[in-house]
Amino acid sequence: MRHLFTTKIRVLIIVAVLLAAGLAVLSNATGLSIPSMLVQGALAPFKAGANALTKQAEQFYGYMFRYETLAAENEALKAQIAEMEDTARQADATARENIRLREQMDLLSYNDDYVTVDAYIISWSSNDWTNTFTINRGENAGIKENMCVITSNGEVVGLVTESGANYAVVKTVLDSTLEISATIASSGYNGMVSGGYENGRKDLLRMDYLDSSAIIRNKDQVVTSGSTIYPKGLILGYVVDAGFGDTGVAKYAVLEPAAEIGSLEQVFIITQFGDTGAAAETVPADQTTQTDGVG
Repeated sequence: MRHLFTTKIRVLIIVAVLLAAGLAVLSNATGLSIPSMLVQGALAPFKAGANALTKQAEQFYGYMFRYETLAAENEALKAQIAEMEDTARQADATARENIRLREQMDLLSYNDDYVTVDAYIISWSSNDWTNTFTINRGENAGIKENMCVITSNGEVVGLVTESGANYAVVKTVLDSTLEISATIASSGYNGMVSGGYENGRKDLLRMDYLDSSAIIRNKDQVVTSGSTIYPKGLILGYVVDAGFGDTGVAKYAVLEPAAEIGSLEQVFIITQFGDTGAAAETVPADQTTQTDGVG
């Protein structure tokens, strides 16, 4: 037993001597004292942990910086896209206006007796019985009641039924109370066109009082017959159907309006027409006859 204890002590002494010798050699090689080396060895795990945390912090900071940079770039791109979309919308509106103005010039070149005022639609009001809109021009621009309203290429839109200093109300051809004397262009048959066609097709017109022997063809063009309110030859619509009325004596035709009422932005009001350049007749709305006026 005493011999075993003596052996263990010897081993420990040999290990200590070897360790001391190794530290001495390492100290000479690195220039550090043995206590410093012992301290650094003890602190090594903590340094490793601190270095790891520092790297993670640097990575997190880099991520946040990149995120903020990308977010700023994203906002800048959104602003650029919005600006480009706005520019495109303005360009589209300008292009549409240029087309309308060119069409108006063509219309006026063929009808040099027309005097027109352009206006933009600012609001709509429609229900089962009426179909009207308000424009941004009125009496200050020479617009009065019972003046004909058309598109830039001569398609009938409706009739001015109310006017103020800087606005006017237009009743469209789709309104059931508006009746216009009309002619089938290809055959010369006359009748009365009104809006509010029944059977769930409020977007169509109906031409009544046609001769029972009238030959009506699909896609026949229907134009205004001419009056003190509507110049002759303005396009009202195109035939899509025909039949006999309830009495079986007169025929009728169903028309698709020439003007795309629902997509209108700008209209033109004929303030004067005729060889003498006389102003369009402006009798009060409640005195208009059933023909070419508000029924």
